[in-house]
Amino acid sequence: MKKIILLLAVFITACGPSVKENPAVVLPGLLPAATATPYIDKTSYPTAQVQLAAPNQTANGIEVRMERASVEGKNVNADVCFTLPDTSDWGISSASLTYGGVLVQDYATTLVSLQEPAAGVPGKRCDTLTFLVPPDADLSNTTIVIDAIAATPREGEYCSVYMPKIQEALLARGISITLDCADVSGVQTMKIMSMPPDMTQAQAEEIVYSPDFYSVKGPWSFSFNLAQ
Repeated sequence: MKKIILLLAVFITACGPSVKENPAVVLPGLLPAATATPYIDKTSYPTAQVQLAAPNQTANGIEVRMERASVEGKNVNADVCFTLPDTSDWGISSASLTYGGVLVQDYATTLVSLQEPAAGVPGKRCDTLTFLVPPDADLSNTTIVIDAIAATPREGEYCSVYMPKIQEALLARGISITLDCADVSGVQTMKIMSMPPDMTQAQAEEIVYSPDFYSVKGPWSFSFNLAQ
């Protein structure tokens, strides 16, 4: 009986699966984390540009040139250059964009270049106008109108540049306001010397410092097609 049991044990051992040492588990080294790239639907954010057929417009002695217009995503950009009336700090003060019956009056300006007047040659300033539109805006019939350029008078320019113009305009309008310049702490400062008796100081200042005296009105209008 013992012999049979011994033989059975030997048989089971011989037929059973062989036991091997488990190999060491090798974990892969940590890979650098991949940088996720967001998906951009280019059809929703179009890009196009166009050269204008009639890039030059002149109004009130100021030439404005818009040579190129483009759309980049939600931005309609226009490269605009204009001649400077004098050495003051001139810039575009009023502009709008119209497309598909929609009027956009909010815009941003980025200075591209500035050439000061020199030796009888008028100066020139170039800006990029940027208007925000929806990605699906129909830009097949688009117009940008620049309504006016304006200057921010620098210190001392009220007397040296603007006072004669303002006084002449007041006389032409029949407004009895007289101006003069006085030295205030070493700086020539324009002052209101007299005004009509029924006019307050605030009313006189509103007239004298009106933006009309520091701006040149257009309009300068440019139309183009930026449809895809």
